[in-house]
Amino acid sequence: MASLLAISTKDAPDPVGSYSQGIKAGDFIFVSGQIPLNPRSGEIVKGELEVQIKQVLENVKAILEAGGSSLKKVVKMSVFLNDLEDAPKVNTIFEKYFPKERPAREMMEVSRLPKEALLEISAIALS
Repeated sequence: MASLLAISTKDAPDPVGSYSQGIKAGDFIFVSGQIPLNPRSGEIVKGELEVQIKQVLENVKAILEAGGSSLKKVVKMSVFLNDLEDAPKVNTIFEKYFPKERPAREMMEVSRLPKEALLEISAIALS
């Protein structure tokens, strides 16, 4: 059985519940859903959806790097949006963060997210 190791970094927001920022399990890292919280202030970043997407991806990146991985090793992401009409904006930002090998992904609309965030993203990556 693979050992489990909780990942924690000050470069990403503290969890707002009883979960870890990420878990390293064998050859994989599982990043908990990230909302656009500024890691320093703990507050939602102000601005348009594009600003929030970038903050979320930077939070995911920080957790992956703390676990010894990177965005280049992401194999799957789940994107939760308040409004699926925003999918093209998500795709535009993802093309910048993932210019070549793009991870598998699902995107879905949800009725509400923590702290009234516009999106939440979780990730699975190779370690």
